[in-house]
Amino acid sequence: MFTGRKNEELRRKTTKILKGNTKDIHPVEILRLKCLSRGCGGIMGLGRVFRIMDDDGNRKLDFAEFKKGLREYGLILEPKEVKSIFDAFDKDGSGTIDFDEFLISLRPPMSKARKSVINLAFNKLDKTGDGQITVEDLKGVYNVKHHPKYINGEWTEEQCFRKFLDSFDSPDDKDGVITLDEFLNYYSGVSASIDNDAYFDLMMRNAYKLK
Repeated sequence: MFTGRKNEELRRKTTKILKGNTKDIHPVEILRLKCLSRGCGGIMGLGRVFRIMDDDGNRKLDFAEFKKGLREYGLILEPKEVKSIFDAFDKDGSGTIDFDEFLISLRPPMSKARKSVINLAFNKLDKTGDGQITVEDLKGVYNVKHHPKYINGEWTEEQCFRKFLDSFDSPDDKDGVITLDEFLNYYSGVSASIDNDAYFDLMMRNAYKLK
């Protein structure tokens, strides 16, 4: 987990770009920047909003749902920008977009090495191998003994685990489960705040004690 400083760096970096001349920036990139200006979990948070809206579970959104999802997440875009983004992903002209593909495309570009170390961290935490990280997975893998609130007796081990999981959850949908997509969406935001591949790899390996 990287919080605080990295989140602030990312917000500052993206907000500065958005305050400049964005006339020549593609609307999809504008949307990416607006998500990242909310911090490392910005893209992941948008994904959660879309998931909640997907009542029939078909993982698709029509234009009205897409526009509503952006608005509910607080991302303000010009109507023509929203239409341009939607059309860019509605490649077959069906009037719907696959929001999994949309979110993957929205992630900042990452090298193969970065994706690989993110996958390594997820697989280490996903002890049961079911594609989800839960409190049960974290037991024996994520060491809370050095957490300041655990040391001073303010939090139990269980509370430390939940706090870790909550970091990946949106405030209105704390389900205590992290999927690989959510993990990748989160760390694509972290990745955007770190320019050097080797430094990103080192930080991930130190954070999750990877070999």
